[in-house]
Amino acid sequence: LCIGVLGNSLLFLLYAYTFLVKPHLKKHIDPIVMHLMLANALTIMFTLVPDIASTFGVRRFLNKVGCQTVLFLYRVTRGVCICTTSLLSAFQAITVSPSNSKWAWLKFKLPKWKYPLFLFFWVLNMVVYFHVIETITAISNFTLIGPGYAHAYCQNKYFGKHKSPSLFIAMLVRDLLFVLLMTGTSLYMVNLLYRHRRRAQHVHSPRVSSQTSPEHKATRTILLLVGCFVFFYFSNNCFSLYSYNARYKIPRSEGISGALSSCYPTICPFLLMKNNRIVSQFTSFF
Repeated sequence: LCIGVLGNSLLFLLYAYTFLVKPHLKKHIDPIVMHLMLANALTIMFTLVPDIASTFGVRRFLNKVGCQTVLFLYRVTRGVCICTTSLLSAFQAITVSPSNSKWAWLKFKLPKWKYPLFLFFWVLNMVVYFHVIETITAISNFTLIGPGYAHAYCQNKYFGKHKSPSLFIAMLVRDLLFVLLMTGTSLYMVNLLYRHRRRAQHVHSPRVSSQTSPEHKATRTILLLVGCFVFFYFSNNCFSLYSYNARYKIPRSEGISGALSSCYPTICPFLLMKNNRIVSQFTSFF
């Protein structure tokens, strides 16, 4: 919690500083990174604070309204993270695409669309997860047996009986859409980097061939970021499905699921700091 919130807050403030104080250094991609940092920090807090409270033995930390609010906000911010990471990957793929490619026209359109897209991501995820408010309640005192969501403080209202196929389908469609977009743009960037490296091999000057442009450094960072996201996303989903369908609930399973879902938001800012000019100046100063 401390590392993740601190890292995302620090990078958010650095980009905000660049955006407000040094406008000549800002880029079109900066607001997307700032939006991702905000969503990451909120996801970590809504995920881990209840787990940490239960670990320290705090009882009745969340009532029915608290459970509905925290779980709804966690789901929404996590969905916004997925959408924003996908947008970041697509934006970088369009940025490094050749001027004669069929995506070249988007280079001038996408910067104007980013703020409406941010609003669309929040509204979309709120609509998808609004059903959570109706299905979650504070945990009961009796033993929970059967499929269902169970946390230290929260559970399904009709545990073991209530099923939400419409919610599951909406989540699946949204996740597939954005993960496929993320994967497709990542493969496109890998292909561009491979072709660039092949062309660089024909350059006779070793000094020129060894140089890497800032765009290609950023592309490699975002590819690493997407790889981390996909790994932790599928790991967390597999574990969550197992926990949901397990007949007898393991007390610490939700804590493990929370830790897995917080890994990507925690690692994300430190991967992005690597190529940030303000961070480099700050570290070189010390």
